[in-house]
Amino acid sequence: MPKKRSGGGLSPTQQAAKFLGVSVLAGAVLAGIALPAFGALGLAAKGSVESFDELPANLKTPPLSQRTTILDADGGQIATVYSRDRTVVSLKDMSPYVQKAIVAIEDSRFYQHGAVDMKGVLRALNKNVQSSGVAQGASTLTQQYVKNVFVEEAGDDPTKVAQATQQTLGRKIKELKFAIQVEEELGKKKILENYLNITFFGEQAYGVEAAAQRYFSKHAKDLNLQESALLAGIVQSPSRYDPVNDEEEATKRRNTVLQRMTEVGDVSKAEADKAMKAPLGLKPSRPKNGCITAVKGAGFFCDYVRQVFLTDPVFGKTAEARAKVWNQGGLTIRTTMDPQAQESAQESIKSHVYKSDDVATAATIVQPGTGKILAMGQSRPYGIDIKDHQTTINLSVNQSMGGGAGYQPGSTFKPIVAAAALEGGTPASQSYSSPYEMDYPSPVSICAGKSWRNDPNNPAKLTNEDESEHGPYSMKEATAKSVNTYYVQMISDIGICPVVELAKKMGVSRADGNKIVQAPSIALGTQEMSPLTMANAYATFASRGMYCTPIAIESISQTVGSQKKSLQVPKSTCSRAMSPTTADTVSTLLKGVVEDGTGQQAGLGSRPSAGKTGTTDNRYAAWFVGYTPNMAGAVWVGDPTHKRRMIGINIGGIGYDKVYGGEVPGPIWRDMMNGALQGKPAPDFNLVNIPDGDRNKGRGNDDGNNGDNGGNGDDNGGFLGGLLTGGTGTGGNDNGGGNNGGGGGTDGGNTFPTPSFSLPEGLFQGNGNGNGNGNGNGHGGRRG
Repeated sequence: MPKKRSGGGLSPTQQAAKFLGVSVLAGAVLAGIALPAFGALGLAAKGSVESFDELPANLKTPPLSQRTTILDADGGQIATVYSRDRTVVSLKDMSPYVQKAIVAIEDSRFYQHGAVDMKGVLRALNKNVQSSGVAQGASTLTQQYVKNVFVEEAGDDPTKVAQATQQTLGRKIKELKFAIQVEEELGKKKILENYLNITFFGEQAYGVEAAAQRYFSKHAKDLNLQESALLAGIVQSPSRYDPVNDEEEATKRRNTVLQRMTEVGDVSKAEADKAMKAPLGLKPSRPKNGCITAVKGAGFFCDYVRQVFLTDPVFGKTAEARAKVWNQGGLTIRTTMDPQAQESAQESIKSHVYKSDDVATAATIVQPGTGKILAMGQSRPYGIDIKDHQTTINLSVNQSMGGGAGYQPGSTFKPIVAAAALEGGTPASQSYSSPYEMDYPSPVSICAGKSWRNDPNNPAKLTNEDESEHGPYSMKEATAKSVNTYYVQMISDIGICPVVELAKKMGVSRADGNKIVQAPSIALGTQEMSPLTMANAYATFASRGMYCTPIAIESISQTVGSQKKSLQVPKSTCSRAMSPTTADTVSTLLKGVVEDGTGQQAGLGSRPSAGKTGTTDNRYAAWFVGYTPNMAGAVWVGDPTHKRRMIGINIGGIGYDKVYGGEVPGPIWRDMMNGALQGKPAPDFNLVNIPDGDRNKGRGNDDGNNGDNGGNGDDNGGFLGGLLTGGTGTGGNDNGGGNNGGGGGTDGGNTFPTPSFSLPEGLFQGNGNGNGNGNGNGHGGRRG
C-alpha cells in the first residue's frame, strides 16, 4: 500500500486516484447522475455525503455583503463600514478587458463547456500525474463561483469558513451539483458577473469594483488591458501576487495572464507585448473601513449609530438577525448629525482639552422637540491605539450603548428637582433658610409610601460651596448660586418620589442601567448620568415640557443585488413631561444662571441661553448643561476612571487650583454652541415673572436709597464699594422682600475690591435695614 509522504499529505498516486474519483463522478453527473448506482457510489467516506441525490436541489445564494455608507444630515459622508469591502456592479460596468482576462486565466473554455469541463479534468489529471503533484486544478469558473458562495455564506465564522473550503470529496460533490443548477438557471454572462462581484482580490477588496478602487483608484469599467490582467492574476493567490507588497511577482503574474489572452485570441500579440512593457501603474487607495475613519471627529457618533442598529428591535427581532443585516451591509444610513454642530463641538473640545490631559471631556448636542442628536464628540480620539490616547468607549452615552458607567452630574440635576417642586404646586418664590451647613433632614418620603431616614447616631451632613453662602434664599437666587442646602430642603419638603418620577418622564436614568437610589442627596446629582442623557433632559425645558426620545438615524436604504429598498428606522417618541409653565419657569431660573450666576462664562452674548453648572464632591467631574430654544448641549469634564481629582491640574495647557463647572465645561459649551448656532435663528424663551420670594430681601439702587414709600436703607454694597469697583449695584424691584420697604443695595459689581488701606468693616458688604411700610432686610453683594 502506498505510504503517505512525511509532510502528512497524500502520495502522487493517491492524489491521482482521488482526483480520478472526482472526475468519474463529474462524468457521471454530465451523463445524468440520477442513476441509483452512482448515487450510492461509496460516498460515505470521511468528509463526503451519503447520497448525491440527497443534496439540496437549490443553491442558497445569500445577498453579497457590501460596504455600508453613513451620511450626515446634509448627505455628506461620515464613514464607510463593512465586513466585506464590496460594491456590486453589473457586467456593463466592468471593463471588457477584465472580463476576458479572468476567463482566459481561470477558465478559458468557460463559454464552451457546461458546469464541469471534462477536457479540463483530464488535462489537469494528466498534468498532475506527470509532475508527481498537484500542478493544475480543474474547477470551472462556475464551480469557483459556487465555492465562493459557500465562503460568503460562512461569513466571518472561522469554523464555517474552514468547512466551506476544506478539500474533501463531499464538498466537491456538493460543488458539482450546485454548479449544474447555476448553469441552468443563470447562464454564462450572469455567472461571470456574479463571479467578478464575489471573488476576493486581496487588500480587503471583494469584487472587481472594490479591487479597481483599491489598486488603481478608478472604477472597474475604466480598467485598461494591463490593469485588467493584473487584477485577474491576483485571484489565484491574493497574498502571493499582491502588487502592493511584491511588485516583481505581480508583474510576472500579470504578464502570464496577458500571454494567455493572446493564446486564446482575446488580444493581439502586439497589444500584449505593449501591455507587458508597461509599468503596473498602481495608484492604491487605503482601505477606509470603520468608524475610525469618520470625518469631523465623528467616530463616536458613527459607533453610536452602529450600536443603535445592533440593539433596536426595529432592525430585527434578535441580536443575531440584526447583526446579519449589518454584516450584509449595502446600507446607506442618513443620520441626524449636523455637520456644522459636529465640527464646532470637536473644535471647541480640541481647543480646551488636550487628548493627553489627565482628564477628558465629552460633549453632546440635541435638538429640542425632535430628539435628534446633532453632535457628539470627546477629547480622546476614537480608536484602539492606547499610546495615542485613543479609546472605543463613548463617554457621551450609556453603558449599554458602548459608553462607561457615567458620571455624577452634580448641580446640573437641581433644575429637575425645581421642576418637580413646581409641578407639585411649590411657588417659584419659595424661600428656605438654607444654612451653610446642615444635617440631611429626616425622615423624607420616597416612593411606595416609604421613607428615607438619616442615621441619628451619625447623621449625614452637607454644606454649601462657600461659608459665605447662607440664607435665607429664594428659588431664583438659590438656583443662580447653586445653593446645596436650599435644594436639599426643597426635596425634603416635596419628597423624593416626585423627583424620580419626573426624571423618568425626562428620560433621565443612570448610565450603568441601575435604578436611581432614592435619597435626599439625589438633589445634588449623586447618581451617575451620561452627557447625552443630560442634554436630552434639558432639551425638555427648551421645548417647553415636551420630552422626545433621542434618535440618531433619519433613514436607511439597502441595496440587495441590483434592487434598493427602504428599511424602517426608529422614530422619536415625544410626550409631555411637565407643563409649559413649569418648563418656562425653569428656563427663567436657568437664564439667570448664565446672566448673574455660576454660569456666566458660558453665556452666548446677545443670544438667549439658559443652563446650569455642576461640580461633584472631590472634583472628580465638572459639568455645564445648557440650551437655547433650538439646541441643547451637555459638556462633562473629568477622569473616566474616577481617580484624578481636578485640584491642582493642567487642562488644555492652563493650570487650575480647583475646577468649577462654569470655569472649564462652561467655555467649552459656549464655544461649541456659538459655532453650532452660527447663522441660525435666535428665538427667545417664554419667560415668566419670578418674585424674589419671602426672604424680605429688597434690592435698591446702587446707593441704597429710598425704596417705594419706605425709609432709607443703609447701602448694602457700600457706596464707596461701588465706586471703587467701578460697577453698579443690581437695580431693585417691587417684588423684593420688604415690598415698599427700604431696599438694601448689592455691591457695585460682582467682585470685591482689594484696597491698599484699611476701611471700616461692612463698608464693602453690609446689611441695611430700611424703615418703611415693609421691612427691607437686604444682604450684601456676593460672588455669583
